[in-house]
Amino acid sequence: MIAAEPANDDPAQEGGSPHRLPVRVYYEDTDFSGFVYHASYLRFLERGRTELLRDLAGDQSELHREARGLVFVVRRMSLDFVRPARMDDLLTILTRTRVLRGASMQLAQEVRRGGEILVAAEVTVACVRDGRAVRLPDGLRQRFATVSADRPSADP
Repeated sequence: MIAAEPANDDPAQEGGSPHRLPVRVYYEDTDFSGFVYHASYLRFLERGRTELLRDLAGDQSELHREARGLVFVVRRMSLDFVRPARMDDLLTILTRTRVLRGASMQLAQEVRRGGEILVAAEVTVACVRDGRAVRLPDGLRQRFATVSADRPSADP
């Protein structure tokens, strides 16, 4: 995997810089047609969310221990497949926080090739401990706000 790099997008335009993760398309990511298989995009997006969390909170195993079993689960995901990617393409996974709520957050993600959007995703992630929704820790909430998009946070 290629290491994450800081975003260069204009924070004033987006309300904060998105997280960027470069990903190379390998043969294993494609189907018989030579295009990226649709389920491979789910893995790319998961890597983007995982690396964002790692950049904000450090080692996830340590976060899990320190927060007494706190985990993040995908509750909902909507994908728009705009254009295909092919083997050897260098893609960038952009991840932004759209809305922060008590125990969940909405993330906007894009898979891009250069400036071209290939896949756009809206993801709702819930914060869970022992199978029950729990409030996102305040320190982590503040760090997620640094990668926010143009919508204000809601905190019911």
